[in-house]
Amino acid sequence: MIIETLTWGTLDISEEQVYRFSRGIPGFEEETEFAVIRVEEGPFSYLQSLKNHSLSFLLSDPFVFYPSYEFELPDSDKEELEIEDDVIVLSMVTIREELEQSTLNLLAPIVLNPGKHTGKQTVLHKSAYGTRHHLWNAPKGEFKKGGE
Repeated sequence: MIIETLTWGTLDISEEQVYRFSRGIPGFEEETEFAVIRVEEGPFSYLQSLKNHSLSFLLSDPFVFYPSYEFELPDSDKEELEIEDDVIVLSMVTIREELEQSTLNLLAPIVLNPGKHTGKQTVLHKSAYGTRHHLWNAPKGEFKKGGE
């Protein structure tokens, strides 16, 4: 499948890279189909909208930066995503002008079911995680309320 992107121009992606978000992503509810484009080196990838070539999100494997990161996925989300066994968890990254100030959103992970190609950004309620955990120099196993 050929898609157009603002950042990389024309890309040839496979159906295996496409995930359907039944409710979109908060703030982008009309965007329901995305391709996961992995960066060859490192823990990063992009979530590229198939409908809007200028909409993409930088993602990362949160366990690389916060190995003790854990949460319980609500049963309603498991049902919506049709999760039985395999699951991929990614977090949105915000790059700052000063790279060491870049952050990872651990409060609202992107959860993907690679078997069914479904996805959802899940907001964790009653969580000590925040939306701005430092990407670099992450304290091992420590989380401060709100990610500050």
